[in-house]
Amino acid sequence: MRNKVYSAFIWGIACAVAGETFAADDKPAQKAAEAAAPEAKAKFWSYQPVKTPAVPEVKQKEWVKTPIDAFILAPIEAKQLTPSADADRATFIRRATLDVWGVIPTPEEVDAFVNDTSPNAYEKLADRLLSSTKYGERQARRWLDLARYADSTGFQGDQTRANFWRYRDYVINSFNQDKPYSTFLKEQIAGDEIAPNKPEALIATGFLAGYPDNSNSRDLVQRKYQITTDMTDTIGKVVLGQTVECARCHNHKFDKISQKDYFSLQAFFANTSFDEKMPAAKGEVEAKYEKQNAKWEEATKEIRAKQAAIIAPFKEKGIKYHNERYLTDSRESIFKPKEQWTAHDRWINHRLASVTTDDDYVGYIRDAVETKNKDYTPELAVKYLEYKELAEDLKKFDDLKPTAGSTYITAATELGHTDAPPTYVFFGGDHERKLDEVQPAFPEAITDEKPVIVPTANSSGRRTALANWIASDKNPLTARVYVNRIWEQYFGRGIVETVSDFGKAGQKPSNAALLDYLADKFVKEGWSVKKLHKEVLLSGVYRQASAHREEARQADPDNKLLAVFPRKRLEAEQIRDSLLVASGNLEDQVGGPSVFPPVPANLGAAATQWKVSKDKKDHNRRSLYVFTRRSLPYPLLETFDMATAQEAHSKRDVTTTPLQSLALFNSDVVLGWSQALAGRVINEAGEDEEDQIDRLYQILFARNATDTEKDALAAFLEQHQQSVKDKLTDGKFELSVPTGLKDKKVDPIQAAAFVDLVHTVANSNEFIYRF
Repeated sequence: MRNKVYSAFIWGIACAVAGETFAADDKPAQKAAEAAAPEAKAKFWSYQPVKTPAVPEVKQKEWVKTPIDAFILAPIEAKQLTPSADADRATFIRRATLDVWGVIPTPEEVDAFVNDTSPNAYEKLADRLLSSTKYGERQARRWLDLARYADSTGFQGDQTRANFWRYRDYVINSFNQDKPYSTFLKEQIAGDEIAPNKPEALIATGFLAGYPDNSNSRDLVQRKYQITTDMTDTIGKVVLGQTVECARCHNHKFDKISQKDYFSLQAFFANTSFDEKMPAAKGEVEAKYEKQNAKWEEATKEIRAKQAAIIAPFKEKGIKYHNERYLTDSRESIFKPKEQWTAHDRWINHRLASVTTDDDYVGYIRDAVETKNKDYTPELAVKYLEYKELAEDLKKFDDLKPTAGSTYITAATELGHTDAPPTYVFFGGDHERKLDEVQPAFPEAITDEKPVIVPTANSSGRRTALANWIASDKNPLTARVYVNRIWEQYFGRGIVETVSDFGKAGQKPSNAALLDYLADKFVKEGWSVKKLHKEVLLSGVYRQASAHREEARQADPDNKLLAVFPRKRLEAEQIRDSLLVASGNLEDQVGGPSVFPPVPANLGAAATQWKVSKDKKDHNRRSLYVFTRRSLPYPLLETFDMATAQEAHSKRDVTTTPLQSLALFNSDVVLGWSQALAGRVINEAGEDEEDQIDRLYQILFARNATDTEKDALAAFLEQHQQSVKDKLTDGKFELSVPTGLKDKKVDPIQAAAFVDLVHTVANSNEFIYRF
């Protein structure tokens, strides 16, 4: 089956499984679709305007720290329950620091908060956490899950996106600056239209450009459809909390979203292309890149010149041969005279230029030689052999190539024209079976509002109209969806549990009044994300202890009322980054090109896609900065359920597998961190064994060890010291000793046993949970 119908074929199967049937003829099918189109008048709860709910009256007024607590406490009291007591301060600061920063606090930070007797101690802690650049890094990781962020394109080629780290840094900076969420959205949807001369706004459109891409696709018409579909589905899921993708092939089976609604929403993106070669402002990263690239160009100048000379006589034929490999509907645009191009043709030819390299033109020579077709000559075979030998010579200089950074940004563009390619409703989602043409419009079930589209000199203005509606104070979904995501971040479950589905197939809000209170206040306070976080952090419900209470479990088995604070397994990045903090190895540099820490040697051939960073400091950067390759996720993070970059990732999975324990226990990298942590503990605690154990617990768990734990670990040390002696006697053992010791003489056997103890405690359940 040809590539151009494959996607529609798969969607057709999905629809058939769902019980959808289609007529053989398009016109009857269109009439059937119109007859089945949902009535758009009745307003579902999430489509109704956000209200300003009254704060409930409660009995235990002293428990209420912010209005959030009254909304939580009212249903708890209705069940004849009481909320849990406050968690102790050490537990609270560990919890809050992990939630806001994504890493554990230092013992000094814990002590300062525990001993702060001022009446505003909690508020000072919240302000300190929210003012740190670590806050922006943590919140960026959450948003990048939704933005399907990756540093590579995916598919079989999985080419590196050398510019994409700039979008990641834009997100970090936006959260740290407390950029209004409404502005944040507008820039990401239409930054090139709103502020075409502002680099930050252009970089923001990386949100749209983050789609997985197959540059080798020979059907550019289908590729346009797939890219536009990805942008539409992502906006629907991430920002509006709607499963609009279900209406691509047929009217939505649950929500009042028709095929016409879907393609009318897609029409906002009809003219959107992407430019990966927009010059970046020259800074330190760009200068370093240019300097290194100049070395490579100088070293390879002669080889590349010889290659160019071989290609030159065949360049015109090579271009024609390459372009003829595209499918028929793509070729119609490719071979059309430029003066006759429509908006659709402009998109196709822009795409063609952006994915074609000189190596593609070599295909003419290669195929002639390898298949001995009509263009074959012995002389051509000699030329091709010379070219291949030069290509091998060129590879010898790969180590000279810059491994990070670029001098460009990737941004959305509309190619300097205001007219857009037409958008049609497609029968069964098949782009080759057009029904009616549609214009940009918002889903009728959500709003009666019509888009106000104002073209500019270089753009259709369509995405600006969409962005203005999405970020409007009156939009019923945008604020609700986002505050619900923040609630899920802190409590492990959203007020609407299906965080990306506010439709009929999703869950209803467990506390609708609380959801509207948060959404209403969020908008009224200027869409300030930091203010939203602060109110949650200062609430009584967030202060609660997580200890089990049987009466609460019986009355509320799923803890939906939040009478007990929910425990939560740390996310992959929190585990790795907290181990780096504990070991004292974390490099705190903010932003910059993505890095490549070491990967296990047993990755085999796949490891060739992972060139370990030469600068060892890069190995200890936060996980946020680890290169996200779609075909090869960083192994340690993948083991602990990192987000997939193939599509918008709404909520982290939490699995428990033997591989997770094995990864922590057997990883050379984790062992190295344990050695560094052991050295840190000895440096800070001195030689006393009990002091060392206390310091280890203070670092990892923000508490001292209990007497029972100290007794167990003392026995562990004694047993392990004997075990180490026995292994040394056999001559088949290499001591694993603490690293980073400062002028301290230690018994090597005792030190090796202590490393094993540290490694074991760091692998405990308590470390990878937030209580």
